[in-house]
Amino acid sequence: MLARVDTIALDGIRAIPVEVEVDLGRGLPMLNMVGLPDGAVREAKDRVRAALKNSGVQLPARRVTINLAPADLPKEGSGYDLPMALGLLAAMELLPGESLRGRLFLGELALDGRLKPVPGCLPAAMLAKELGMTELIVPLANGVEGSLAGGRVVAPETLLELMRHLNGEKLLDPVPPTDWRKALEEEPRSGGSIRDLADVKGQEHARRALEVAAAGGHNLIMSGPPGSGKTLLARCLPGILPALTIEDALEVTAIHSVAGRLEGRSPLVTRRPFRTPHHTSSHVALIGGGGIPRPGEVSLAHRGVLFLDEIPEFGRSALESLREPLEAGDVGISRAARSTRFPARFQLVSACNPCPCGFRGHPQRPCRCSSIQVERYASRLSGPLLDRIDLHVEVPPVPPETLAALPSGESSAMVRQRVTEARMRQLARNGPGVLNADLDGAPLDRFAALDGESRELLLMASRKLCFSARTHNRILKVSRTIADLEGAESIAAGHLAEAIQFRMGGRFPGSG
Repeated sequence: MLARVDTIALDGIRAIPVEVEVDLGRGLPMLNMVGLPDGAVREAKDRVRAALKNSGVQLPARRVTINLAPADLPKEGSGYDLPMALGLLAAMELLPGESLRGRLFLGELALDGRLKPVPGCLPAAMLAKELGMTELIVPLANGVEGSLAGGRVVAPETLLELMRHLNGEKLLDPVPPTDWRKALEEEPRSGGSIRDLADVKGQEHARRALEVAAAGGHNLIMSGPPGSGKTLLARCLPGILPALTIEDALEVTAIHSVAGRLEGRSPLVTRRPFRTPHHTSSHVALIGGGGIPRPGEVSLAHRGVLFLDEIPEFGRSALESLREPLEAGDVGISRAARSTRFPARFQLVSACNPCPCGFRGHPQRPCRCSSIQVERYASRLSGPLLDRIDLHVEVPPVPPETLAALPSGESSAMVRQRVTEARMRQLARNGPGVLNADLDGAPLDRFAALDGESRELLLMASRKLCFSARTHNRILKVSRTIADLEGAESIAAGHLAEAIQFRMGGRFPGSG
C-alpha cells in the first residue's frame, strides 16, 4: 500500500512543499528512508515506532520505504515525525487516504504519542494558505503561531486525538483567530531592555542624533568615555521608532519562528527587535550559518535595532561581515549542502571608547594610552565599515550638576510622534517601504536636490574633508531626513550643515 502526506522544508524563512511517500511492501521487516534526510530525520523512525505503539498501533512485519520528495532538497529537523506516522497509518489502512488530502502536517512526536512543537510553523501556515490547503495540522503549542497567517488551523495534543479527528470520530475545533493588529497598537514602548528618553540627563546633541537616526532609518555610532550614557541612549532607540505594521511583524515573526525563538502563548513579535550580541560573538553568530543555514543576529534584528556595544572589541572578520547586510538589507549564506538568504534590514547602533582606557580627550581624567595602543585600537574599525555608518556622534561626560538635577528632556512618546510624521512624509515621497537611508541613484538626486548655497557648502566640505562618494551620498540622505523632521519641502543650508556635523563630529579611535 502507498500513502502520501504533505509537509514542508525550510529555505531561509520560506516554506517549500515536501511530499512524504510511505510504501508497505513485501520483504524483510525494515524501514528505509530516502530523500536527503539529516540525522534528526533518520532518527524519526524510532520515535514514530514508539509513538504508534503507545497509541495502540503495532507496525506490521513488512518492508517500509519512506521517500521525502523532492529528493534533491535536504531535509532536517524533527517536524517530519507526524507526516511519517500518518503516512504509515494510511498505508496500513487505519486512516482513509482522502483524509490526508488538502491538509498540511508538521510536528514532532514524543515516545508516548504527544505532539511537541517545532520551528517554522508560521512559514508553513503561509504556504498552506498560498496553496489553498483546507487545514493546517500542527502541535498544540504551535497552534496560535499557525493561526497568524489567517487560515484554518487544528492543533491536537496527541497522535490519538488526531487519528480520531481524521477518522471523523471526534472532530477537533480549529484554533480561534486573534486580532493581532490591536496587539500591535497597544504594545508598550518601554520596559525590559527598552528605556524612555525621559530617563536621559543632558546629551542634547546625542538625543537629536537618535531622533534623526530613527526618522530616516540611519545607522549610528557613538563615541565617549565610560559612563557617558551611550548604552542608555541606544536602548531608547526602539521606543521612538514607529510601531511595526502587521506585514512587517509577520516577517519578523517568521524569522524568529525559523530560529525557534517564539513563545507559545504570544508568538507574534509585536515589538521591534533589539539585539545586543556580546563582543565575543563569532562571524557565524552575527551573520548566521551552520550546516543547514540558520539566521544570525543581523536577521534576528530585522526591522529593529542591532546594538554593538564596545564595537572595537568584536573580531575583525565579524565586523567586516556586516558590510553586505548594511548595503543590501539581506544576507546570503552558502554551505556545501545548500545556499539561502535571510532578511537583514536593521539599524546598526554601535558604541566605542575614544581609546583603550576610554579617557582620551576627557576634560578631567588623563588618558593613559600610548600612541601605539591608540593606533592599534583604531585599526579594529575599518574605513569601509565606518563609511557605511551615517551618523558619527560624540557623547561627552555628563557634568555633575546635570546628573544631580532631574531629567528635563522630552519623553520617547513625544519624539516618536515627530519620527512617525517624518517617516510618513518619506514614504509618501519615496515610495512604499523606502526610507531616506535606502535612497540611491536617481531617486536620491531627485529627492535630495540642493540649491546653490547648499551645493557650495557641500563642495567646500568635500574638498576640505576628502569625502568619499559614499560619504557624500550619506550626508545627502541625512540632510533629507533633517528637512523631513522640520516638514521642509527642500534641503536648506542649515539642514546640510547639521548633517555634515553629524558625520564629522565624533571623537573616534585614531581621530584628532
